[in-house]
Amino acid sequence: MAEFTTILDGLEVMMRLGIHPHEVAPQRVVVSVEMTVVYPGPLGDDAIEEVLDYDFVRAGILAMVAERPFALQETLCEAIAALCLSDERVRRVEIETMKTDVYPDAAIGCRIVRERQI
Repeated sequence: MAEFTTILDGLEVMMRLGIHPHEVAPQRVVVSVEMTVVYPGPLGDDAIEEVLDYDFVRAGILAMVAERPFALQETLCEAIAALCLSDERVRRVEIETMKTDVYPDAAIGCRIVRERQI
């Protein structure tokens, strides 16, 4: 068995996220994803067909935030975790979202960890 960590870090999206009246307009949110991916054995070929193609995670997040607003960062994190875990090779995922422009002196975020139930 071969275990890798695949990381998508600092994906900036404009989306509707929040519960406050000033959050009706899209705002900048930074998303980071860290996935533990397990393969049946060592990788032999230098071919994308052997590994998780992280394009599906990025494309899935972009589609998700374009389709609907989210009230809570926690809900957004759960939705992204479900997307990642839809690939059977993903055993563990850590998601972090940061609303970077809410306060002039700090970002506000949420982080979750989800593991596949075996």
